[in-house]
Amino acid sequence: MDKPSPNPLRTPPWADRLLGWLTPAELLEELQGDLQEQFAQRLDQVGLRRARWWYGLEALKVIRPYYLRRRLARLTHWPRDFFLKRHATPHSFFTPEHPSPPLINPDMIRNYLKIAWRNLIRHKSFSAINILGLVLGIASSLLILLWVQDERTIDHFHANGSHLYQLYENQQTTGNDLNTTPTTPHLLAPALVAELPEVERSVHMTPGTMLLLAVGTNSYRQRGCYASPDLFRIFSFPMVQGNPQTALVGPSSLVISEAVARKLFGRTDVVGRSVRVGNQDDRQVTGVFQDIPANSSLKFDFVLPSEPYIKQKSGTPRWSMNGWRTFALLRPNTDVAALNVKMLDFIHRHDADLTKVTTVMFRFEDTYLHSKFTNGQPDGGRIEYVRLFTIVAVFLLLIACINFMNLATARSAKRAKEVGIRKVIGAERTYLIGQFTGEAVLLTFLSSLIALTLVQCLIPLFNQLTEKQMAIPYANPFFWAGLLGLALITGLLAGIYPAFFLSSLQPVKVLKANSSTALLRFKTGAVLLRQGLVVFQFTLSLLLIIGTLVISRQMHFIRTKNLGIDRGNVIYMRVDGELTKHFEPFRQALLQASGIQSVSSAAEDPLYTGNSTTGVSWRTKLQTDNTLFFVLPVSYDFVKTMNIRLLAGREFSKAFPADSTNYIINEEAARRMGIKHPIGQEFSLEDVHGTIVGVVKNFHLNSVRVAIEPLVMPLATTNTMLIMRTQAGQTERALASLEQLTKQFNPAYPFTYTFADESFERLYKSETLVGKLTRYFALIAIVIACLGLFGLAMFMAEQRTKEIGVRKVMGASIGSIVALLSGDFMKLVGVAIVLASPLAWWAMHTWLQTFAYHVELAWWMFALAGGLVVGIALLTVSFQSIKAALVNPVKSLRSE
Repeated sequence: MDKPSPNPLRTPPWADRLLGWLTPAELLEELQGDLQEQFAQRLDQVGLRRARWWYGLEALKVIRPYYLRRRLARLTHWPRDFFLKRHATPHSFFTPEHPSPPLINPDMIRNYLKIAWRNLIRHKSFSAINILGLVLGIASSLLILLWVQDERTIDHFHANGSHLYQLYENQQTTGNDLNTTPTTPHLLAPALVAELPEVERSVHMTPGTMLLLAVGTNSYRQRGCYASPDLFRIFSFPMVQGNPQTALVGPSSLVISEAVARKLFGRTDVVGRSVRVGNQDDRQVTGVFQDIPANSSLKFDFVLPSEPYIKQKSGTPRWSMNGWRTFALLRPNTDVAALNVKMLDFIHRHDADLTKVTTVMFRFEDTYLHSKFTNGQPDGGRIEYVRLFTIVAVFLLLIACINFMNLATARSAKRAKEVGIRKVIGAERTYLIGQFTGEAVLLTFLSSLIALTLVQCLIPLFNQLTEKQMAIPYANPFFWAGLLGLALITGLLAGIYPAFFLSSLQPVKVLKANSSTALLRFKTGAVLLRQGLVVFQFTLSLLLIIGTLVISRQMHFIRTKNLGIDRGNVIYMRVDGELTKHFEPFRQALLQASGIQSVSSAAEDPLYTGNSTTGVSWRTKLQTDNTLFFVLPVSYDFVKTMNIRLLAGREFSKAFPADSTNYIINEEAARRMGIKHPIGQEFSLEDVHGTIVGVVKNFHLNSVRVAIEPLVMPLATTNTMLIMRTQAGQTERALASLEQLTKQFNPAYPFTYTFADESFERLYKSETLVGKLTRYFALIAIVIACLGLFGLAMFMAEQRTKEIGVRKVMGASIGSIVALLSGDFMKLVGVAIVLASPLAWWAMHTWLQTFAYHVELAWWMFALAGGLVVGIALLTVSFQSIKAALVNPVKSLRSE
């Protein structure tokens, strides 16, 4: 059979193939028919050649970017096309041949923004409530997260941080209980390097000490420390002048900070210059280091070499004498767990008597946040507050998000018709979800910008409150990424449920509904969820309020508790310079001055006693007894000046020369020793033998977080801290006398003093800060929650306008209408109280257990918090309820 010859008058095949490739199937026939009709007309008019030329040209005109993009998209999205073909429904607007445009494209985003802006402007009241709630939530969370981030970066700037460890001593006290202390003997640091190959370097340093630094008449009392030579080789405190390897080698060396150098010399290139230290020794500046950064737990303005200090102060070196902090730089890849096992009996190997003392290493970066130990293991510290406030930040964001979700779902009736119409004209659910989520994210971003401005304004006050130097890190890209992430997560969290809820509305039901109330009748699940969110919101607020009440109560208990020491009208002053040599004449002169009741001295603050030892013995002490005694050297009249109750015996007196080796103990020490009548009993401290001459009633040696421990008070050989009690109401006169006599006896030193109350406040600085922050954030939480409640009440009053009108016409009183509108909300608050009370009891009970002495949880704390929330919520709802009840029923009945 012969193959038919092609029609010589047909259109160009290449043009037909091009049309078939580019044109959708449903349009091809019509388009090709039109072109062929034109081809037939031109064939008669201009001939075959030109007609085919024109046909090809018309086909080429189809090659436009839109057709090409769609054709290419069809080729590269075959799985989606396949899915659409499989799941296409009669109501689906988009088909594989007519694919939907991308969800995120400039046109859609522009459309979302336009609709979001219109809704924002059209519903000003609800928009303001939403934005204000989000701003408060985001701003509060941002402040808290800045504080948390600052806390977490303390001591994390050292280059050797991953290999830097601090040494702690575990001292077995009673039974198997361990007391962990950061103070260690000064002999430990050199022994570590000499005996343990895993230790590359080690350094010891004293806690902060105040000394006078003077150049000519220019003198300042500065905080410094004594340290071994490797201090600047282990820690990252860069030196701007001098050699860090040799700066602390010489006995007369002195290394100062840039700030001190500027104070003393007005410049920082001062290596080789002389500084008089303590008005006694002339030291040569061997180095100048950069000022210690704010995020360092080690604070000092100058450093002196430790070796001369040890020779001068310590006498015979003993492994039982603590008072130094020891740090070790380990070699890379050291197994710290194995090293700790290896070090268990390290001190015992050097002193056979110290069988109950073990040494362990903890990573230095972790010691700031994990400073509390229980039986030798880290068991909290400031990390508890960091975790607590991180949870508070999440709570505040959640409360703000719930506001948004509640108001959005409550107002869904207002937008239901919009959703129905959009669905009828072909909008898919995906696009509606994108639209409503986009609106929430847009609102959150707008709120974030306002919150950032608010934080910028508030951060100086927040720094003052927290005693930090925080700033918004505008130059840090991670901050912006974090802020954007926070806004995005908040926006998604707040908007995702309303988006799914609104997009799920059925267009038929929506368009058939004759009122918004009827419209939502089939969405009872949404109402229940909204009520559940209100309960959750107020449960969180109640947790914060109960927490605030308990913390405030505990702080009041601490402030008013009888500590065993009367700290009122007591003044502390450092004894240095000429006062050290002439303390007794100075004390006698003070006693003759007006306004001064008594004067004594001690080695340290009696409310913050840190020195301890197991090197004590008495006649009946068992060999297995390893009781840890705190040691507080005091001078004459200490018991009288601090108004401590003397239970037996007497305090130190010049009439008894043997008192230089005698001791006063507290009743806890007598109880631990098992001696009923301790007066006259033999007692020795670090092999200094004497007798017990007095027993005083227990007083707190430290924070009330820890129980009162045994205390021994020897007669001080040197005077470190003057303690002066003034007569009631004569403080100003006594201070004037103190200043005059200080300048007379010690003219080279500036006159400075502190009140015992200030020292007490510093002891509880963390608890005070937690109390203040919790109070402020609880207030913000309840404000945000009430904003949401206010919005819901406003919406409900609007929804029930006609019902209120009918009730008023039927004779309902204003009070009954207010009760009707407020009752539903009060039920939700009541449920929140029931849920929050046991949770708050558990949380507060756990927190109070961290104090050895604390208040007991009482029912009235929960009742007061519940009553407070009910009152605030009632006030919030009643405003809208009364407003709705007062509306003229004629207007109400015309409203729908």
